[in-house]
Amino acid sequence: MLRGRRAECEVLDGLLGEVREGRSAVLVLRGEPGIGKTALLEHLVEAASGFRVLRAASVESEMEMPFAGLHELCAPMLGRLGLLAEPQRRALSVAFGLASGDPPDRFLVGLAALSLVAETAEEQPLLCVIDDAQWLDNVSAQVLGFVGRRLLAESVGLVFAARTPVPAPDPLTGLRELNLGGLEVESARELLTTVAAGPLDERVRDRIIEETHGNPLALLELGRARLAGGFALPVIHDLSRCIEDEYAERLGALPVEGQRLALLAAADPVGDVAVLLRAAETLGHDIVMVGRTQAAGLFEIGTTVRFRHPLVRSAAYRCAAGEDRRAAHAALAAATDPETDADRRAWHHAHATIEPDEAVAQELIGSADRARRRGGMAAAAAFWARAADLTPDPGARACRSLTAAEVAAAAGDFETAQALLVTAEIGPLEELRAAEVQRMRARVAFALRRGSDAPPLLVQAAQRLEPLNPDLARQTYLEALLAAIYAGYGAYGTVAPAARSVPDGPDPSAHGELLRRGLAVRMTDGYVAAAPPLTEALRQYCAGPIELDWVGNTYSLVAMDLCDADTCFDLASARVTLARTNGTLSWLPSALDHLAAIHTQAGELDRAAGLLAEADRIDPGIRAAMLPYVALHLAACRGEATTALDLFDAVVAGATVRGMGGAVSYAEYGKAVLYNGLGEYGFAAEAAQRAGAGEEVIVFSWALYELVEAAARSDQPKEAAAAAAHLSAVAEASGTDWALGSAARSRALVAEGPVAEALYREAIDRLSGTRMLFHTARARLVYGEWLRREGRRVDAREQLRLAFEAFSLMGSQSFGERARRELLATGEKVRKRDESTRADLTPQEEEIAQLARDRRTNSEIGAQLFLSARTVEWHLRKVFAKLGISSRRELDEALQRREQSAGVRRS
Repeated sequence: MLRGRRAECEVLDGLLGEVREGRSAVLVLRGEPGIGKTALLEHLVEAASGFRVLRAASVESEMEMPFAGLHELCAPMLGRLGLLAEPQRRALSVAFGLASGDPPDRFLVGLAALSLVAETAEEQPLLCVIDDAQWLDNVSAQVLGFVGRRLLAESVGLVFAARTPVPAPDPLTGLRELNLGGLEVESARELLTTVAAGPLDERVRDRIIEETHGNPLALLELGRARLAGGFALPVIHDLSRCIEDEYAERLGALPVEGQRLALLAAADPVGDVAVLLRAAETLGHDIVMVGRTQAAGLFEIGTTVRFRHPLVRSAAYRCAAGEDRRAAHAALAAATDPETDADRRAWHHAHATIEPDEAVAQELIGSADRARRRGGMAAAAAFWARAADLTPDPGARACRSLTAAEVAAAAGDFETAQALLVTAEIGPLEELRAAEVQRMRARVAFALRRGSDAPPLLVQAAQRLEPLNPDLARQTYLEALLAAIYAGYGAYGTVAPAARSVPDGPDPSAHGELLRRGLAVRMTDGYVAAAPPLTEALRQYCAGPIELDWVGNTYSLVAMDLCDADTCFDLASARVTLARTNGTLSWLPSALDHLAAIHTQAGELDRAAGLLAEADRIDPGIRAAMLPYVALHLAACRGEATTALDLFDAVVAGATVRGMGGAVSYAEYGKAVLYNGLGEYGFAAEAAQRAGAGEEVIVFSWALYELVEAAARSDQPKEAAAAAAHLSAVAEASGTDWALGSAARSRALVAEGPVAEALYREAIDRLSGTRMLFHTARARLVYGEWLRREGRRVDAREQLRLAFEAFSLMGSQSFGERARRELLATGEKVRKRDESTRADLTPQEEEIAQLARDRRTNSEIGAQLFLSARTVEWHLRKVFAKLGISSRRELDEALQRREQSAGVRRS
């Protein structure tokens, strides 16, 4: 009987009801040890009549085994593995060690697990229960969190039980939670009465309830303890430790054989009775006899060994002497099959060894390699780190620590990487390896903060590498230049001269060499001098295969800096497609950000919002580390002042802490766009001047564009003319229609008479031939404003009406309102657009609709957006309802109507 848990049971019963109705339901039960999470899971399982129930229980000692928790949960479903798409099937097979292949990205494994769960739920409702989720291995936790955030329209219940406090980062972030507190006083009294050995003094009973905070397990175990006739109270400091101590006392009362069996079971994460039998025989014990007679209710032996509570396991392990623990691990290592379970055997050997041992270290290195091939980078790093600890030779130990640091960094665990680099630096290391340690430390600094500390560190590492490995030195200089873009112009003077001074490689005309030299020139001599080598580097790069690496990331930034709209779209789209296709989703959020940024510039604001929403859903941990400057620009273009200014504060605060001057400049640019849209031109000019002060990569030309309009409209003619002239020089160097059209518009703003009109028309002609709808509409807006002030109301109405319709359809409220006010001033009647009549799609619905119009199947859309086919179908039904259509056949026409009204040109 679950006393005092009626409300919690109702929540769980409601969850089962949702699943029975065909909707997914996900829940994380949170609470301290002993609070009743496992008991509530048992209630849930018992109530799940008609469900297929799959269970997994994590064990602390398995946290280093990649995909252990996921494999335990999915093992009963693997008969359906053949139903998955081939990339998903291969990824899951490699992750589970069923096949060999390249390391799968954890998100592709997540999509495979999602598809497997969805397929299994087609037969009957499915309930997946994971207990002690705080002990899931890192990659299993990430994958299951990924699955939980994407379940929607499947008959699947996914319920975790996890301890508080919540770890940081938490892979289960974003899932619905139910936080469990202690029992209410009356229920706690009833529970305590059922287990007390005799009558309790009322004051003692009330104090036990108060100090245990109604924790059910504490009440049960302390109630069974001897309380000196009911009048003495045990001292309670740490509740978990108090319960564990009670278990330790009961374990200590067992005969030696029982204690050793408990220790063996605690040291073995699997609970395989056959392994325990062999290990017990090594220690001279009969596991069956001991288990039957001496478990004392603390654990039970069936097909596996199960402890009464995880605290019993930790008590059995913690209270054992170090020598006994090592003996248990040695026995378990000897009992573990080296062919079928080599990794667990190596793990036991490592814990049985106290002195350096090269043979054990080699075993661990083999396990690390297998973990890496399966995509368990965090586990591979742990194996490498332990191998380094057990390496006798100091030089080899330092080299292995460096390798462990590199693998930990690849897994995103930069704090562990930094700690391992300290060990590597102790050495001794040959000069090249020592330089690689220095480079690794600099790269970790960049990965952690994208701040001002990384560029000089990378330069120092590159200089050290020059005489040792020139190719690696040039690559490191290029990394330093990329780091300087993020750090801002304050870092340019340190990095660029050093990067320019390094001798060229064997092929000076290769795109990588052109990129390095071009960026260095861009930071020292300015935009105009750098445009030719950067344009050629970009052309060469785009002619070859696109890569998901920091070089590809740099080229995306260069395309934006050159205002090359077509290349921006091509590169960003290709990187997103590649990340989705390969499942390399660790790169997908930044690729989506770049694509969203260029869609925002084009005025395709709904598409941009959809891409940002998708990036938010990928992984909360990755997303939390990224500053929301693209979301700020989107909100600014929409005219959402409160949202934009809140995001501005968030970007500036985060960027200031990290030393990311480039992000601050981007944020100022976004504020300039916002204020120009709102007609607050003085504020816009100030923000644009701050954004463009350092002539930074990307932001500089965009800031000039905003500054010309803001200064021209706020009685700053000299500033406006200077900015327009500078932008014209930049545009001539770039040579793209986006740049040249923007420059023509800017010169028109500071010109008069026929010259101004010719420039406005040139701007509209050039921009109309690009995807830059937003800039085309802005050119029409300022042209219409000029025409009205020239007294040409009829001509002004034509331009202003086109601008107003474009802004309205793209969802730019502020610029649309500017156009509306100008139309009214011409004498034309115009109503504010009724937003309630727009068939607005959510960002995710927009993305699904665009893919469906391209004749993608539900399964193909799901594979791209990491959703199940059933969830895609659910979203499409909502899309059809909003657009007033009934089938896919009508979808393209419905979307075309919207786009033709707004003048959108599809790629």
